[in-house]
Amino acid sequence: MTDADRPSDLPAAPTGAEYRRGPFREGERIQLTDPKGRMHTITLTPGKQFHTHRGFVRHDDLIGSPDGVTITNTAGVEYLALRPLLSDYVMSMPRGAAVVYPKDAGQIVTMADVFPGARVVEAGVGSGALSMSLLRSVGEHGRVYSFERREDFAAIAAGNAREFFGTDHPAWSITIGDLVDMLPQSVEAGTIDRVVLDMLAPWECLEVAYDALAPGGVLICYVATATQLSRVAEATREHGGFTEPQAWESLVRGWHLEGLAVRPEHRMHAHTGFLISTRRLADGVEAPLRKRRPAKGAYGEDSTEGGATDNGNPPQTPDDAWTPDAVGERPVSDKKMRKLVRSFENTPTAQALAAESGASIDDEPRDEADATDGVATDQD
Repeated sequence: MTDADRPSDLPAAPTGAEYRRGPFREGERIQLTDPKGRMHTITLTPGKQFHTHRGFVRHDDLIGSPDGVTITNTAGVEYLALRPLLSDYVMSMPRGAAVVYPKDAGQIVTMADVFPGARVVEAGVGSGALSMSLLRSVGEHGRVYSFERREDFAAIAAGNAREFFGTDHPAWSITIGDLVDMLPQSVEAGTIDRVVLDMLAPWECLEVAYDALAPGGVLICYVATATQLSRVAEATREHGGFTEPQAWESLVRGWHLEGLAVRPEHRMHAHTGFLISTRRLADGVEAPLRKRRPAKGAYGEDSTEGGATDNGNPPQTPDDAWTPDAVGERPVSDKKMRKLVRSFENTPTAQALAAESGASIDDEPRDEADATDGVATDQD
């Protein structure tokens, strides 16, 4: 059902809902699963074919088919065709920065209580995985203000979200720049319900997050290492305007189901990151005094190899030491980033949106090596 066919007493369909039901459409990304459980994500394009070393499938045979059909390729291999769930999509979509895994995105949305209509600040954007979960939660009547230092990351995130929702989500804005500098210019103080920080040094943003949040608002940070986790917790306590922080991680282990052989899988999604959350106190209210006694040596000479400072706390790591290499992030080459950004320029979704707005499409010829449509991506 399109908006034109919808009865007048029914509200318009939420953004992207039309692309989650009905027959497969041209330009839509779908997921093919082979008999061994290997998943391949393709973009349906008239006249194209999906090839493996064992035959090929014609895209035209899938366009117009219902969700959940099977199709047999030229070599007799049967594939199950389904629309990818959001969790499937974020694991197979083009990426520059590492994505927030679905298990962590679900925790963030739930534990931060991201509700329909909420006003959420997110930094940074990465490849857009968490952004899409936040947009799904706030809906058209909410707002997601995303901040990203790197323009190429922002372009990839916007392209991924556009391909998933079928259009640019009306509740989303991406600002290029540093959160500390740009947030006060972008939102009014005390109007934000939730702040989500996915960055190297979230403790540097506590003051602007505090100013932007409404009393009772939630701040949640996603960090990769225990040293970052400790630094965020101590900085939050030192600030004094937040509740006692809570930290956790989630580990997801699948199970093998085969007759009587029911057992845990040999592989699992273990540590991906830590989550730490806290809530903004009302203006003028100080955090209640902690009554829990710290472990012996938690802030003394036993806590670090170099000993304690004069105030009894461990020496702080210099701010300039917090780099992607230092916390184990893998660098992304500039060549790959340029290729990913270009891959979104001439997708069917981008062409359709440009045609609606009257904008021109960049038809610059590309090398065969830069083509991405129809390339299979395996997902374990």
